Amino acid sequence: MRLTSEDRAVLDHIARDGGQIVDRAVDWCAINSGSRHLAGLERQRQVLLDAASRLPAAPIDVPLSPSREVAADGRETEFPHPPSLAVVVRPEAAVQVVLTGHYDTVYPETSPFQLVRTRPDGALHGPGIADMKGGISVMLAALEAFEGHPDAARVGYRVLLSPDEEIGSIASGHVLADFARHGHVGLTYEPALADGALASARKGSGNFHIVIHGRAAHAGRDFAAGRNAVVGAARVAEKLHALNGQRNGVTVNVARIDGGAPLNMVPDVAVVRFNVRFPEAEAAVWFEAEVARIVAEIGDDLHAHLHGLITRGAKPFNTAQQQLFGAVKEVGALLGQEIAWKPSGGVCEGNNLFASGLPNVDTLGVRGGDIHSEAEHAFPESFVERAQLSALILMKLASGEIDARAIRSAMENA
Repeated sequence: MRLTSEDRAVLDHIARDGGQIVDRAVDWCAINSGSRHLAGLERQRQVLLDAASRLPAAPIDVPLSPSREVAADGRETEFPHPPSLAVVVRPEAAVQVVLTGHYDTVYPETSPFQLVRTRPDGALHGPGIADMKGGISVMLAALEAFEGHPDAARVGYRVLLSPDEEIGSIASGHVLADFARHGHVGLTYEPALADGALASARKGSGNFHIVIHGRAAHAGRDFAAGRNAVVGAARVAEKLHALNGQRNGVTVNVARIDGGAPLNMVPDVAVVRFNVRFPEAEAAVWFEAEVARIVAEIGDDLHAHLHGLITRGAKPFNTAQQQLFGAVKEVGALLGQEIAWKPSGGVCEGNNLFASGLPNVDTLGVRGGDIHSEAEHAFPESFVERAQLSALILMKLASGEIDARAIRSAMENA
């Protein structure tokens, strides 16, 4: 690979716009868009519609169906989601790229963490600045600059920005799968690690709820007639926790138990909520069989019902992924950026894309850290760095120096 004068012009364009790339991400962080804050998500979506309108095709809404949730009393409810936002540019081009991101954050409307400030070390400290409003700004900046390259017409792309990644892409997952089927490679804008490293292999993940139904009774007058759902939930939680260490790489996190009653009443309903992480598909099958056994063995005249599913499959570092990451490393070298990678226990939309057959790099966002906490931060200089990296990846896909078709073929033959 080599840098051409046309490539340099695009990179220079990004460098000149560096302040704007940072500033708009900072502005977006002032909009609370927690996954459950529908009004805030809608405000963020409107802002992104305007930002994405600078691309060659008009952005469109992709409606999402409500998701099913289990309330604290064990009843199923529906939760609505605002649309995903999509932009489809040159779908007829020989090389197709899928770029994804999410505009929700983990911070609820009531969180005190609402604005970006600059730390003494120069890092930007704010809600979503790394995960991933900074990443979306980087993605759009790279695409806008790439459109000025003479080879841009050789690459088509689909952009998808979704409102529910932080809760497992439970509504947008099928859209991600559909987009993945149209691409040769995928680029996703989760934050990189502080040193710029990428996530290579990722575990899979699933979120589950077991609803236990017992029988209510007066704790003094008719205690023996009761069937205590909270005690049943505690036993289930203990058995779930005991799965840890039984299979390599599988972890089960019992995160919450809902239930209870007045102290003079035997409680008749409880809900155990838990998450699983697993390194490969076979481990997921084992886990699901173990959970089914635990549910079936509830006993004591209790009844248990399992809700939930595997939301993201495992993402191993296979041949296709290695080829794509190797190409990104070469692109980084042209920019003087040392690109490394390491496995992660975390999950993201990259898992969804991989599960649908699309090789992808899913940590092309800004350098930062402490995501999902009120210490979340990003380094402002990384906005230009990462936008240039993405733009140059697109330019090398257009030139054929990165062979997107060969990488996709390696995925199909894996």
